[in-house]
Order: sequence, then structure tokens, then C-alpha cells
Amino acid sequence: MPIHKSEAIILRRMDFRETSLIIDFFTRDFGKLSGILKGIRKEPSKFASPVEVSSYNEIIFYKKTSSTLHLVSACDLKDNFFNIRNSMVKAGFLGIMMELVATVMQTEDKNEDVFNLTLDCLKELEITNNPQKVLTIFKIKMLSLSGFKPHFDSCVSCDSKILGQSKFSLCLGGLLCEKCYFKDLSSRSIFRGTVASILHIERNNFKSNLNLGLNPEIKKELEIILNAFLNFHLEKELKSQKVLNRLVEVG
Repeated sequence: MPIHKSEAIILRRMDFRETSLIIDFFTRDFGKLSGILKGIRKEPSKFASPVEVSSYNEIIFYKKTSSTLHLVSACDLKDNFFNIRNSMVKAGFLGIMMELVATVMQTEDKNEDVFNLTLDCLKELEITNNPQKVLTIFKIKMLSLSGFKPHFDSCVSCDSKILGQSKFSLCLGGLLCEKCYFKDLSSRSIFRGTVASILHIERNNFKSNLNLGLNPEIKKELEIILNAFLNFHLEKELKSQKVLNRLVEVG
């Protein structure tokens, strides 16, 4: 079996038998992959990481050719993002990020741009007082970089440039111009400022987007549209989004 090394973010973990763990990693060099850490529950000191979800590590693993479950021989912690875990609200946003990567990204499909975005967002979430903005930027950029994004550049039906008002179609996955409204009678109106914000976030880097101002109406509409788009096209609501919604309601 060939041996490999890569930076990796832990997406999820589960117990395996009495002593081991199976971990889903999102790696810089190999994309999303699964690995088994044998004996770690019996001897945690065998690995220099608590292997917590969202922790940033460097792993060494033996890549099997006959299986998608690889043998991890080393997992060294680079950052555990303690300040995120110490905040219930931030931990809620963190869960959505990890579940979204785990759901959208294909197994062993390398995407270094998505990896860098995820790492940048984790670092910002550690220090920010505005975690909702970080999550909004993450959702828009992640969908764009993974090729999963809704169509906001022009009319999704006729491809004409949208100069006036538009509506957003969930089933068609993008904007409709006034001439194409009839293509989806369930499409909903959308603020021009919301469209402009999405395009700005798609076209600029993460650090620049942190300076983007979003008024309360735009923030609310962005959240509604992004969540509706994800639920429709993933054919389910993210479990972590449900948890965060309940947390916000209680708070």
C-alpha cells in the first residue's frame, strides 16, 4: 500500500469495534476520504491529536487500492479551534460547515480551493463576533467553488442579462428574468441587493468579503434563499441546521 501525508480537517467520526475510530477527513491533497485509526480509543496517546470534529491535523495514511477505507498511522494536531468549541452558538455554525462539506464534496475529489476556504473560515470563526456572516460567506463560496452554485449571473432559462427585477426559482436553480417568470410560477421575488451580494461574494476572496456590509433585510433573505436552495437540491435539511435553528429559537 502506498503511504501518503496530507493536511486534513476532520468532518465526522464514529466508533469502530471496541478500540478504534473511523474518521471522515477532508484533505488538501486527496479531497474527502475515510480512514481507520486502530486502537486509538484504547491508547489515545498513539496519536498526537484528540481527533475532534473540525480539528485541523496532519495525517499519514496507507492508501488502499481495493477499499475506500484507508489505514491512518499518524494524526498530528495543528489546531483544535478551542474558542469555537467554547461557544455554543459558534459550535452550531461549525457543525453546519462540516456537514455541508461532508455532504456536497465527492469522495477523493481533490479541491484545494474548498479546503483553503474551509480552513480560512475556521480560523475566522475562532475570533469573530459575527459568526453568521462567516457562515453566509462560507455557504456561497463553497457552493461556487464546488460547482454546485445557483445561477445568478443571468436568467437561468434564457441566459439573457437581467437589467430589472428578477425572481429566484428553486427548481431551476437560479434567477428568472421578467419574460421567463412563467417558467416557474412558484419562483419568489428577490432583492437586487441580495443578488449583488451573492455575486460579490462569489467573485472576491474570503478576506475581502469580510468587509462587505449586509443590511438586516439582505442578511435575512440570504439565509432564507441559501437554506431553501440547499434543502431542495440536497433533498433534505442539514441536521446541524435544524439544531442551530432550535438553539436560536431557545436563545
